[in-house]
Amino acid sequence: MTKSNAIQVIALTSGKGGVGKTNAALNLSVSLQRNNYKVLLLDADLGLANVDVMVGLHSDFNLSHVLSGQKDINEILIEGPEGIYIVPASSGIQKMSDLSELEISNLISAFNQLENNYDYLIIDTAAGLSSGVMSFLQAAHQVVVVAVDEPTSITDAYAMIKVLKQDYNVNNIWLLSNMVDDFSHGDRLYKKIDNVATRFLGNGINHLGSIPLDGHVKKANKCQKVVMSFAPTSMASVGYQRAAEKLLKIPPAIKLRGHMEFFVERMVNRASL
Repeated sequence: MTKSNAIQVIALTSGKGGVGKTNAALNLSVSLQRNNYKVLLLDADLGLANVDVMVGLHSDFNLSHVLSGQKDINEILIEGPEGIYIVPASSGIQKMSDLSELEISNLISAFNQLENNYDYLIIDTAAGLSSGVMSFLQAAHQVVVVAVDEPTSITDAYAMIKVLKQDYNVNNIWLLSNMVDDFSHGDRLYKKIDNVATRFLGNGINHLGSIPLDGHVKKANKCQKVVMSFAPTSMASVGYQRAAEKLLKIPPAIKLRGHMEFFVERMVNRASL
């Protein structure tokens, strides 16, 4: 991808928890950063934030302090693995659809105050179909649904895709096949879900790639590191590198050119519909 002044907004979601979505958000962020792009990771699981914990970081302040006007967004950013920056959230923050007018104003203003120009905003949303999650997904340029090859995950991933396509007219959807036996297994999982989407929804989805089940991921989690840094030549790391390469090939967006506050304004406007 050729660099432009348009930030690329990529939101990761899942129909259910426990499929490795936050791991994916962190490792994709690191992969993009390694390609000399500036990456900001927003922990948007506003009820059960855990991005910072997963990589052994701690911040005394988080998005709630920005929403209340106590802190500038630059004061809460924490530097994460390999130079990515993280916007930490915290448990108990109201859902996006419940924000007051003052909080919405503070949020839009906060993103306008970011001192660095970021190339990518990666959003780690909560699992499920809440209105808060949907407001993030509608506003993103690309939506990545993370799924594993288990009946409940497949069913919930399809449900998420169906709601996005039919209720919110979102079609820029990618599947990330996670914790699969090998890359070919990931391809089969994608085809399984894509075939159902094509048959019943009229069109299918894209495949971002496959992340093999890899013992290095569990070891990295125990050490509070991303597998890309902990074991850069592992199969999981290779999978994330390949997925990042696909993201880099997506043409730069033109609808959200320039400052990031346009994304936030678009997001909260959709949440209020």
